[in-house]
Amino acid sequence: MDSEQCWSMLELSTKLYLTGDTKYKREIGKEVLEVYGHYHPEEFEEFFNVRFLLSLLQEGYGPLGKRSHHVLDYIHLGLQFILDSPSANDIFSLLKIEVLRKVCERPGPKQCAKIGKLLMQHPQCIPTGKHQVLFCQQLIRCIGQFQCISEGEEEIMEFLDHVNKVSGLLQKIWRAQTSAILPSLKELFTIISSTEEQEAPSNALASVVQYVPLELMDGVIRNLTNDDSITDAQMMTAISRMIDWVSWPLGKNIDKWIIALLKGLAAVKKFSILIEVTLSKIEKVFSKLLYPIVREGALSVLQYMLLSFQHSHEAFHLLLPHVPRLVASLKKEDSNSAMSCLEQLAELIHCMFFRFSGFPDLYEPVLEAVKALPIPNEDRIKHLLGQNAWTSQKNELACFYPRLASKSETGKIGLINLGNTCYMNSIIQSLFMASDFRHSVLNLTESNAQPLMTKLQWLFAFLEHSQRPAISPESFLSASWPPWFSPGAQQDCSEYLKYLLDRLHEEEKTGKRIYQKLKESNLMSQAKENHYLNKTLVEKMFGGKMTTKIRCLKCLNVSSREEAFTDLSLAFPPIERHGHRPNHTTILPVEEIGPQIIEPPVKPQSQIIDSPGRQRKRHVSGEQPTQLVQVETLGFQEAGEQEAPIDLRHDPAEMLTAENKYHCDKCASLQDAEKVAELTEGPHYLILTLLRFSFDLRTMKRKKILDNVSIPLVLKLPVLVASEEPDDVCPPRQERAASGTGFVSVVYDLCSVVVHSGVSSESGHYYCYSREGTDTGARAQPRDGAQKATSEKQLDFEIQWYLFNDTRVSFSSFESVSNVTSFFPKDTAYVLFYQQRPGKQSCTVCEEASDAVQLHGEPSLNKDLMEAISKDNILYLQEQEKEARNRAAYISALPKSPLWWRDFDRDKDDEGSSGGCGSAAGGGGSFHGLVF
Repeated sequence: MDSEQCWSMLELSTKLYLTGDTKYKREIGKEVLEVYGHYHPEEFEEFFNVRFLLSLLQEGYGPLGKRSHHVLDYIHLGLQFILDSPSANDIFSLLKIEVLRKVCERPGPKQCAKIGKLLMQHPQCIPTGKHQVLFCQQLIRCIGQFQCISEGEEEIMEFLDHVNKVSGLLQKIWRAQTSAILPSLKELFTIISSTEEQEAPSNALASVVQYVPLELMDGVIRNLTNDDSITDAQMMTAISRMIDWVSWPLGKNIDKWIIALLKGLAAVKKFSILIEVTLSKIEKVFSKLLYPIVREGALSVLQYMLLSFQHSHEAFHLLLPHVPRLVASLKKEDSNSAMSCLEQLAELIHCMFFRFSGFPDLYEPVLEAVKALPIPNEDRIKHLLGQNAWTSQKNELACFYPRLASKSETGKIGLINLGNTCYMNSIIQSLFMASDFRHSVLNLTESNAQPLMTKLQWLFAFLEHSQRPAISPESFLSASWPPWFSPGAQQDCSEYLKYLLDRLHEEEKTGKRIYQKLKESNLMSQAKENHYLNKTLVEKMFGGKMTTKIRCLKCLNVSSREEAFTDLSLAFPPIERHGHRPNHTTILPVEEIGPQIIEPPVKPQSQIIDSPGRQRKRHVSGEQPTQLVQVETLGFQEAGEQEAPIDLRHDPAEMLTAENKYHCDKCASLQDAEKVAELTEGPHYLILTLLRFSFDLRTMKRKKILDNVSIPLVLKLPVLVASEEPDDVCPPRQERAASGTGFVSVVYDLCSVVVHSGVSSESGHYYCYSREGTDTGARAQPRDGAQKATSEKQLDFEIQWYLFNDTRVSFSSFESVSNVTSFFPKDTAYVLFYQQRPGKQSCTVCEEASDAVQLHGEPSLNKDLMEAISKDNILYLQEQEKEARNRAAYISALPKSPLWWRDFDRDKDDEGSSGGCGSAAGGGGSFHGLVF
């Protein structure tokens, strides 16, 4: 066959291959080309020349456009027959320029894959020198625009194959020329950090990162995080888009690069970026655990994000609603991957429980979901938390609060944690929920003689009327701060409460009277009323009296001394010789300043003598004894039982013998004696402190007692009544304990419980459960027996409880109060507040409280206070509007997930999340809080 015939056949076969309208025609054209290329190389070389190829690449072929992938296939086919020809180098030089021009035109994934296939098989066509760097950069830009519009499985798999071929070409170039790597990565970062793009770059860019040698990681990350030309907005956008790469199913080492960049940002203390990115992306990362193909990388990123986010619980709390569903899904999957993920997830959750204790209402469903999974030991937890923390300096994170949140659905207002001030927040909320005390404080006339009480009044007023979700008690903290407390350290809430009440009492006692006069009572003698009017507000609300009597067993002379108190301390049984407390109580070693009193065990009811109001105590030498009361039984009435309020009685009389003999003034010598304590006046609000922090003389170690105490809703306190007082003075609901004894049982209802979460008084976290006190006037109405029982059952089980945890306020129940230690052994009741049921003895307090309240609602406030609240509410609305504008601008700059990967990015768990509150480490909320 002559050259002319060969040329004609080559033209025909080229036309069939490029423009054939059927697959059969194209196959025929391909076979003819292969035959003539093999058997007629010279004619083929002459036909397959530079000018013809340039025309194909720049103009196309007939109706076939230049962007058709058939053009690249045709060139790829013909190259194999001219590799050894003299014109080969000219063709290679042409293709080096043309492939660069092609990628600059941003071809789609299929076209780029054809280029990748061509250059992989014929590396002579890869651009060199500066053109090679430019080619890599432009190819990365092409990948950034890849989109898979179809949702069909075959189309997605084809798309992934195209991406792999393109990224594989970059790997080949980088291996041969490592100098092209860093310029390529710089271009990649420019793409993902752009804040001006209307549409986020494709997640297919993740396929590029997997081929970057890990040896370069440290240097690359160091350069990025220390580059002053990169703004925070650009860095935030870049890391957000990188985190989205966990959705990419075929990438390797992507999680390592994400974590490395997060660590790099922490190293240069760019915490604001880390906080925003974590809070905006952690739920998305968590949702990827549902998909086995991306699970491993997503879990690695999630672990670091959670374990490093230690200044606040907010990130962890965002995930809580989604955990049970994920655990159920993984159990149902029942694969090795799912089981491994479950175990690591459980370990992670327990680390978060340890770090952010004190949220039983949120944690119970999660704890139930993972209860069958292994629990890491404390050393492992501490190792993980210490290894991943952003910084050991907590105050460096103080200015980065969680984001603005809406007011609690309870209508209650939280308090911002100002740095381990949860002890104060819990006490303030408990006092605020003591309605009679709150009403009296709010009704006070402002006076310069009582600055601390005035600050408390303002704080209560804002807790009642502010529109903010939480307020800052900074001014009150500075005014009520005990001088021996260390700033930023955890403190004992009971110690703070005693100091606060003492300050308020002394301030009023020594200053000018600012209380309004009480209404006259026909049931009280003038002398008794005058005695009451001389009391301070703290005495009226929290003050009680106890008489200590010592009887000489020789001459039977009795000496007595009356003391006032604002709280009673309840001791636990001592540790027995075998080292355990009765009922298998656990005790953990903790640190405590100074030794504490170790009390004798509680006696069974059958052993308690008829004279309540007695106590026995032993204390460490050098320590002043503390007045103690022992609890006979603790429990609560079941719904179906008859009324049976709990009795609170003292221990039997203490015998003063041997080395502890009593010096009798009458005998003028040391004698054996009997010592008892009797309550002579019950407080309106009874405060009980459980002595959980003790000093063990046997082991010489400081410990916290973790006994699970059953908290009674109703208890009876035996109070000694003067024998000359007539019977009708006793309140209707106070029943004499025994005929002729002079004691009455005063009934109290539980209103607040302060819980300590942790193993030491110097660490951990405080939160409190509280409920509104029932209207004193209504409850003082006479009722018959049936009505009384019904009323008390409603009081016990129907009144709404609330959980106050720094900035977070949520609905709760008495069941949660009762079960908190069962679910979380370190969360134990510490301080209990009880309110006395109204009766004769407390009618004056009830009358004062009712005077403070108008016909409906809270007391009216003074004009200045109301104006301050109104101005702050307006300011808060303005802050909200500004915050909304700023967040809208930020969200618009955040990358959006590509449409093609919606199967991976969409799940029901992404809809809705729960927020959080301040942390045990002093996190608090980034509510734009009013600072008093």
